[in-house]
Amino acid sequence: MSIRKFFNKIRSRHLTLRAKLILSLSAIAATLLVSSVISVLEYSSMSNYVSELIADDISSINVANRLADMSNTYNLQILEVIGDESSVNVPDFDDGYFKSHCDSLRMSVASNQVRPLADSVMYSYSAYMLTSLELEDVILSDFIDTRSWYFERLQPRFDRLRGDLDQLSRAIYKDLEKNSATFERGFYRSIIPGIVAVGVGLLLVLMLLFFLLAFYVNPLYRMLDGLNAYRSQDKKYTVKFDGDDQLSQLNDGITELANENRQFRSRIKTLGRK
Repeated sequence: MSIRKFFNKIRSRHLTLRAKLILSLSAIAATLLVSSVISVLEYSSMSNYVSELIADDISSINVANRLADMSNTYNLQILEVIGDESSVNVPDFDDGYFKSHCDSLRMSVASNQVRPLADSVMYSYSAYMLTSLELEDVILSDFIDTRSWYFERLQPRFDRLRGDLDQLSRAIYKDLEKNSATFERGFYRSIIPGIVAVGVGLLLVLMLLFFLLAFYVNPLYRMLDGLNAYRSQDKKYTVKFDGDDQLSQLNDGITELANENRQFRSRIKTLGRK
């Protein structure tokens, strides 16, 4: 068997050695790629969802503070009118703005604790506004002390309204804190697939390293030692290992060539003796 026929025989077979290496590396790459995509999608989905909740909470906090400022300003204007007593005009208040934005707080915040508090604000606001509309009659009346009316009748209702607005703001703050914590937990949960992928990738790398050492590197060293012993010490090439890929074919070809070479050298020696 000539060397050219030997290599032609190898080339005519499937490249299973190359296929094994490509398959192993492709498995590692696919695992890392899939886990990375899952991590990105998970984080993106969680980030968008929680970001919207946080944005709604921040907007609701601003609305609640604005309503509290409106109520406080209106209450101070009433106090100025009572202190002046020269004017009987009731201060203006944007009732539609207050009610519409209070309703928006009920719908924008998903927390079950916010909606009852928003209803309480509406109830206390209605009671306060109905009482404040008595201002003109109180000022024109000769029997009602305006200051007593303000501090004994109107101010308690304002305190109730302000307290309900404060509770509403605190509830929205708590919901904001909860969503922020959810965002943080979601971040760590989204990177778990990446961590798992890295661990699996390292495990696959170690398995691939063991595979290469056991089935390719060590047989190559044995083949090299066998060839060195054959060339330097004229020992018979007897390297054998399990396998059906190109490396095994190469070893079979080397064994066949070494045996043919030994037979050829033996014949030359025999002819030389004759």
